[in-house]
Amino acid sequence: MTRARPTPAQPLRIGTRGSPLALAQAHETRARLMAAHDLPEAAFEIVVIKVMGDDRHMVAADTPLKEIGNKGLFTREIEEALIDGGIDIAVHSMKDMPTEQPAGLILDCYLPREDVRDAFVSPHAAGLKALAPGQVVGTSSLRRRAQLLNRRPDLKVVEFRGNVQTRLRKLEEGLADCTFLAMAGLNRLGMAGVARGAIDPEEMLPAIAQGCIGIERRAADTATAELLAAIHHGDTGVRLAAERTLLATLDGSCETPIAGLAVLEGGEVWLRGEILRPDGSEAIAEEGRAPCADAAALGEELGRRLLARAPAGFFDWRAA
Repeated sequence: MTRARPTPAQPLRIGTRGSPLALAQAHETRARLMAAHDLPEAAFEIVVIKVMGDDRHMVAADTPLKEIGNKGLFTREIEEALIDGGIDIAVHSMKDMPTEQPAGLILDCYLPREDVRDAFVSPHAAGLKALAPGQVVGTSSLRRRAQLLNRRPDLKVVEFRGNVQTRLRKLEEGLADCTFLAMAGLNRLGMAGVARGAIDPEEMLPAIAQGCIGIERRAADTATAELLAAIHHGDTGVRLAAERTLLATLDGSCETPIAGLAVLEGGEVWLRGEILRPDGSEAIAEEGRAPCADAAALGEELGRRLLARAPAGFFDWRAA
């Protein structure tokens, strides 16, 4: 299946979730396509699609993600619309993407990566070290929860789901003393000032693909493939090849605390990975380097090394 070049009469339909951050990412995609192909805004239509992870009637806001599962929680309905022809491309936060795409779909276009770091957000505390024992941290991320409890087991962690605006409101209501957000999301929303500071990856390794936007299309749609090729960022693609192969090797999802970051240095990719027990009682880290052409192979190798070091039941949940 191929598609004609988009025009105001036949706009390219861009599928996205409806949160402010998701819309900002869709707008960035549209702006890059407009600039790359000298097309007017009217040549694109942004189509908002409700997904299960955003549906309050389907998933209560205080339900931990580990109890829901992550296989397509934030992507399934958008991908179904893409398969059915209701949209032409889908814009995703790569942090949300399963490592395998449905048959007939392909993910081979990535925008330049934003800031990979986590942001510390609090109405009162200046930073993680300023928190007193027993203070409450709100997060829905199992990775952040496990990393935090590994480094500060004296703190209390509570479930804290919702988009950026919802979590900031919960902080204002006093439901927690602090939370963590992605610097990339705050930057894209023009809200970087909300962060008390960014946490260095040496202190808290980020989530796989944090800060990355991916654009999914139908594999047979060659015309759209040509459009997207003009905005694809190759360096980000290399980094994601390493990180997402690491994740796939570990069979990771939102149900398992996994962190990873690939950096390009002098023609090589430097990959760091970390797995943690969900209660934070143990962390295992590995790192490696390889030529950029071998990024995916490096991800697989690092994943196998981490699995080899993890005892049986490493990812099992314990009462906390």
